[in-house]
Amino acid sequence: MLQAPDFLTIGHVTRDLRPDGSFTLGGTVTFAALTAYRLGLAAGIVTCADPELISQLPTFLPSIALHARQSAQSTTFVNQYQEGFRTQYLRARGESLQVSDVPQDWLEAPVVLLGPLAQELAPDFVQLFRRRQGAIIAATPQGWLRRWDADGRVWPTPWQDALRVLPFLDVLILSHDDLLPFANGNRQEADAILAQWSLHVPLLIATDGRHGATLFRHGETQRFAAYTITEVDPTGAGDVFAAAFLTHLYRHGDPARAVDFANSTASFSVERQGIEGIPTLELVEERMRTYGRLR
Repeated sequence: MLQAPDFLTIGHVTRDLRPDGSFTLGGTVTFAALTAYRLGLAAGIVTCADPELISQLPTFLPSIALHARQSAQSTTFVNQYQEGFRTQYLRARGESLQVSDVPQDWLEAPVVLLGPLAQELAPDFVQLFRRRQGAIIAATPQGWLRRWDADGRVWPTPWQDALRVLPFLDVLILSHDDLLPFANGNRQEADAILAQWSLHVPLLIATDGRHGATLFRHGETQRFAAYTITEVDPTGAGDVFAAAFLTHLYRHGDPARAVDFANSTASFSVERQGIEGIPTLELVEERMRTYGRLR
């Protein structure tokens, strides 16, 4: 029997390759679970990876509950950044996850984040969890918005199952940039897509890097300024934002305050490499206090 964590996230852990051939542990589930834990929640991950990486996960994630199925290989990315834009290559892909991979007792986790990276979660996952008062079912859909060519280069692809998934979610969180390829690079057209999606889900949040984030509630928008920092590594910032937003929403129930809290949390994550920048609750609140945003 595995006790349900407060915060459950599902998707592939990844090897993010460095230029020297070494790797850092990545993936939405990695950044999100660590963020929730450092903000004070018990966190758990359902994933699959190769046996060697699975054996290393307790060292990388010593305080995170893990349920990992073995796969012949782990999802492996190369991320290249230039002038704020990322070119990404998929070098290997783990097996798709199955609904049976989720421990029965974990189905009652009060906060669930679906974090696909490479089309590894079928739309059926969203119906696995019982809707109930006080619980939150959320998704970051970047992995449903990706395809890759024969060379492994990752390209955007339309989210074909959006209208099948959104009605079963409480929260959708994504990057504004994820939709620009489908809006001819026009931000107003991207906002129109987001506004349309927001009619099918109670809360939708679009992050936009140094421009902050926008909260959509049934088509109505509210914008929140970012925190001014020096960016070192943007990898995982959106996942940190998502986990921070959900953690604050779960505790306090105020979406607007949760967005600002998440902006503060994500600002720390880009100041250092990989998972090293994920802050504690005390650091997040101190930065908010410095900016005069803590109430």
